[in-house]
Amino acid sequence: MESSSPSVPFPLLQTPVEANYRVCTIPYRFPSDNPRKATPIEIQWIDLFLNSVPSFRQRAENDPTVIDAPEKAEKFAQRYTEILEDMKNDPESHGGPPDCILLCRLREQALRELGFRDIFKKVKDEENAKAISLFEDVVRRNDAIDEGNRVENLIRGILAGNIFDLGSAQLAEVFAKDGLSFLASCQNLVSRPWVIDDLDSFKANWAKKSWKKAIIFVDNSGADIVLGILPFARELLRRGTQVVLAANDLPSINDVTYPELVEIISKLKDEKGQLVGVDASGLLVVNSGNDLPVIDLAKCSPELAYLASDADLVVLEGMGRSIETNLYAQMKCDSVKIGMVKHPEVAQFLGGRLYDCVFKYNEV
Repeated sequence: MESSSPSVPFPLLQTPVEANYRVCTIPYRFPSDNPRKATPIEIQWIDLFLNSVPSFRQRAENDPTVIDAPEKAEKFAQRYTEILEDMKNDPESHGGPPDCILLCRLREQALRELGFRDIFKKVKDEENAKAISLFEDVVRRNDAIDEGNRVENLIRGILAGNIFDLGSAQLAEVFAKDGLSFLASCQNLVSRPWVIDDLDSFKANWAKKSWKKAIIFVDNSGADIVLGILPFARELLRRGTQVVLAANDLPSINDVTYPELVEIISKLKDEKGQLVGVDASGLLVVNSGNDLPVIDLAKCSPELAYLASDADLVVLEGMGRSIETNLYAQMKCDSVKIGMVKHPEVAQFLGGRLYDCVFKYNEV
């Protein structure tokens, strides 16, 4: 069951899209590589997906919406492991050669074929409720910071929120043990300069220019969307920018979906339609047409394309959407790619540290 709506290219990509856009950041293979033999990078990434199978199986076996969930979860684990081992032996065996989009797509298909629609639903709901209870406190702390330093604090908040990612095997383990404290995460980000760090030029532009419309591709539920992205979106609204939040059509890992995001915002708004004193009438939520934790901008929903056509700022957030895919995507307008590096393989490719940060700003 893939996303239901027809797809169109994201209108702010540099055209022609075929010539200018490469979705996956890390090349797993080159034209000179043997098509029948997995490359060392392909094997490294297949192993990364293999390592995450136990945490997905555990979530699946506890899914109350699926009859015989434990048996079906075991079938999922066997099926997806077989697919990944097949690809090690023959990279073209399942529609390959593999890249991060195909490896995610095959995992989702293996889950959906067994009736698993949203194995992270329970943890998403719990984390959303927790984050909603902290929202007002977080935005009031931001409001108390002078305007010159506030934007950096908001960016740090996005990066801290982005730690809540159950697609990373290590983080899923940490989270299962003791959860993650948002404020502690804000203070404990790795020191700047980050592996890609254009924050100073963004801050300089923030002080002197304003954007009329921003499209923000959002990532995870919980602290990520509620305490990271929404305070930043609220600050843009206060400055007169219309903000469009683009969320997944269908569930994938703990990413927030379009219906979930509509519900979160309705809970955060007061009876005047404000977000803690800021008019939120310029805040829109749109279905991106995507159903994976990574995103191919050559395929987005017609609704998103329509709303994005006159935007002058695009923000892609999260490791999947802004680092593993789209890091080098060229836009016709200003763009920000922001996320935390949560896989050692990505850190190695970028020449940075695990849990390093990416803040890539391109001004047009």
